[in-house]
Amino acid sequence: MDSVQGEPTPSRGEQIQAAEHEQAKQRLLAQAERERIPAEETTRAVPDRRWRRGQ
Repeated sequence: MDSVQGEPTPSRGEQIQAAEHEQAKQRLLAQAERERIPAEETTRAVPDRRWRRGQ
């Protein structure tokens, strides 16, 4: 849909669709945040001695 300057306000259906789209985006962001693994946990996965082995 091309936006034309001076176009009237979006129809009720378009407003509802935009609101639903925003809600879906927020749900996805919240889910991604819940499933995110903190960086501290990922760096603790490899023991320090493994990195010192080659020294």
